[in-house]
Amino acid sequence: MLERTYQWALAKAGSPAGTLWLCMISFAESSFFPLPPDVLLVPMVLARRDQWFRLALLCTLSSVVGGIVGYGIGYFLYEAIGQSIVGFYHLEREFNAFQDGFREYGAWILLAKGLTPIPYKLLTITAGVVKLGFPVFIIASIISRAGRFFIVAGLLHRYGAPIQEFIEGRLKLVSLLFLVLVVAGVAMIKLV
Repeated sequence: MLERTYQWALAKAGSPAGTLWLCMISFAESSFFPLPPDVLLVPMVLARRDQWFRLALLCTLSSVVGGIVGYGIGYFLYEAIGQSIVGFYHLEREFNAFQDGFREYGAWILLAKGLTPIPYKLLTITAGVVKLGFPVFIIASIISRAGRFFIVAGLLHRYGAPIQEFIEGRLKLVSLLFLVLVVAGVAMIKLV
């Protein structure tokens, strides 16, 4: 299954619709979708290393626009939609802790946590619920998401061939490490 998923991602990465898929996943992940955009960003940069900057920029912009939707869900529709999203991921306790963090530290929470594997949708919805200033939200989102995606894409651009060989030779190990990072990100939420 991992091999098929990886091959699917590589096929999408090399296809004309690859950029559209990347933007859609990046947008959706910021407000409701569980799959992080890295799943497509990594193979796309590996397939098109000369376009790393463009891909990271598109991923960033799509994520920020999706984050605006997440912010809107938290600000206007938390009881109607946001509560269901938070409940679907079983992040109710973490959501409450993030509310306190946002009230105390504001944009610093978004700047720091937006770089991690913590589900970004949790941050965007929470920022809306606590009514973090919208311009502050936008600036912090751009900085944190650009930081995350440009670091990943830049490293892949610079060290692409060895990284691709490592991923393809140890796909199960890489998938396990990615899962560990996601679990660690969720565990970090629980510590807040």
